[in-house]
This record gives sequence, C-alpha cells and structure tokens, in this order.
Amino acid sequence: MQVLQVQLEVGPDPAEVGRARRWARSRLAGSGIRDDEPLAETLVLIISELVTNAVVHTGCPAVLRMLFAAEGGVRVEVADASDRPPQPRHAEGEDTNGRGLELVDGLADRWGWQPEGAGKSIWCEVDPVSVAPVHGPGAVSPGRVPC
Repeated sequence: MQVLQVQLEVGPDPAEVGRARRWARSRLAGSGIRDDEPLAETLVLIISELVTNAVVHTGCPAVLRMLFAAEGGVRVEVADASDRPPQPRHAEGEDTNGRGLELVDGLADRWGWQPEGAGKSIWCEVDPVSVAPVHGPGAVSPGRVPC
C-alpha cells in the first residue's frame, strides 16, 4: 500500500484553524479530491475540529498530517505537546463547545489517539466509499446518524 504524507505546523493561535482548513483544501485538491466532493467536505470539517481542539485546549503548537492511501482513504493526524488524553464531552442545548470529538466520531470511520513523543496524536480515518453527500435527500450513509 502506497501512502503520501503531507504535514503542516500549526501555531497556538485560534486563527491558525482557518489556515489549516485552507492548506487542507489545497492538499486535497492536489491529491485529486475536489473541494466540492463529500469526502473533501468531511475531511475539512474533521480537520477544523481536531486543530481547534489542539489549539484551544492545549495552548501548544501542533502538527497536522494527512496521509493519502493509494486506495483513496485518508488518515488525518493532529499531534500536540500535551500528554493529556482527549476528553470527549456531550454538549447540551445551547452549549457553544463540546461537540468536536462527537462530530469526529460521527464522521470518521475510525478514530483514536496515541502517545507521541512527550505529547499525543489524535487520528482518524475516512474511507471514500463511506462518505455520503452532505446535501439532499438520502444523504446519510449506513451507520451514520443524521443531525
């Protein structure tokens, strides 16, 4: 299995999340995944959530990596210097925080975390065949819960 890996260093500033999204869109397009494809939309949303978590909850720089498998799957990893494991929360009603890892869990085919150096890496994998269109009737893949 051939894999292409690209990475971006992200500073500890919430403004870096937008830069990470733009970078990801560019790398996805370079790998043949068009910006309007459901796979690209899903990956950019996941990246936004994981980078936001790294920047906001750790206050540390992070490294965003995307790994493209020859079969079309994509693995996203966000590594940071904090050794605190991710803590999924459940947001209630009007809460403005606490949905990030729930969203990743609902969109990714697999996700988890592992120690990396003195910190950790949160990863997820998205298989192209499991991603449904975001808009329109019947847009939910089997196993996915509609909002």
